[in-house]
Amino acid sequence: MKTFVISLLLIFCLQSVFSQTQILPKFLRKMYLNKDSTKKSSFVILPAVSSAPETGLEVGGAGLYSFYSDSLKSNTRVSSVFGYGTVTTKGQSRLSLNISYWTPDNGYHYTAGISFMNFPFNFYGIGNNTRSADAVRIGQKRTKGYLSVEKKLSDRLYAGIVAGGIQYRIPPEPKNTIFYTDRRVENHGGGSNIYLGPSITYDSRNNNTYTTKGMIITSSFEIIKGFGNKGYNGGFLNIEYSQFFALAKKLVLGVDIQEQSLTGRSSPFYWLPALGNDELMRGYYNGRYRDRNLLAGQTELRYRLSPRIGLVGFAGTGEVFNKSFSWAQLKPNYGGGVRYFFDIEKGLSIRADYGVGQKNPGEKRQSGFYAALGQAF
Repeated sequence: MKTFVISLLLIFCLQSVFSQTQILPKFLRKMYLNKDSTKKSSFVILPAVSSAPETGLEVGGAGLYSFYSDSLKSNTRVSSVFGYGTVTTKGQSRLSLNISYWTPDNGYHYTAGISFMNFPFNFYGIGNNTRSADAVRIGQKRTKGYLSVEKKLSDRLYAGIVAGGIQYRIPPEPKNTIFYTDRRVENHGGGSNIYLGPSITYDSRNNNTYTTKGMIITSSFEIIKGFGNKGYNGGFLNIEYSQFFALAKKLVLGVDIQEQSLTGRSSPFYWLPALGNDELMRGYYNGRYRDRNLLAGQTELRYRLSPRIGLVGFAGTGEVFNKSFSWAQLKPNYGGGVRYFFDIEKGLSIRADYGVGQKNPGEKRQSGFYAALGQAF
């Protein structure tokens, strides 16, 4: 919690100092303190400093290029190219390049990316009631590439396809751990898969980077084909609903609900939906709870303190389950955070959040500090 408080103070103090003096060079002031309200492209180099329970401190470098494919049409949304490379205090590393491109008048939306992760993590088992005492450190290397294309069918409705390939490589672990003794854990060594499927999106948001009103509903079903004797053949369903309400000039309420389901007869553990990340159920270690189905929701109250600074408070609940959803098994989360808008016109921001989760008997209350780029949803 001390780290979170210190981060808030630093953001407020640095913003105040830099906006009133000429300490920073001109090109840095343009990157981080630009007040240009025209629809020009912008490039910002970010020290990629982030945090999450599963990574600890994560440091590296990132670059974000944001632009409009047509600066004359007022409704054309912001496109971006984002790349980063990081290492963590828990022995992990990531390298990624992602593109989001909106054609003029939002006629098509293209997203693509390629990434590599060397990401050892704590594995707690399968299900909604795992124990911290069972945790075992698992090595993991993942290579992934993806592409999605959606065409605008009407002012608010899009349809398209998603496609990609992913490979997990997991080295052998001691046989006396829950990773091997729990029979629900499948495909211990990893596997290679390609996937392809349809997507449908309904989008009435007034802005895709900082929404103050409107809704977005995204849905996709990925048909998965595996390779080798451990290949997985099945599917993955993902549905997300988000809606935003302008309660006052500077006050916005956001609501977000997500459902994920793995289909098919087998259940490779690395394909199982996992609860907890920097966007949903903040405060839970990513993958502490995983199973064939996930259902979770959250609300976030956003207050724009100034053009540069925003404050948020959030609360949510969710669970993972195999076949039957149980209201009694829902897990809580709540917390708050701050936003610094380095590009006011486009609504681009850096965020810092502290999330709190459930306290299990005999364990410390689950919690986590998160620093990331953009809004949580």
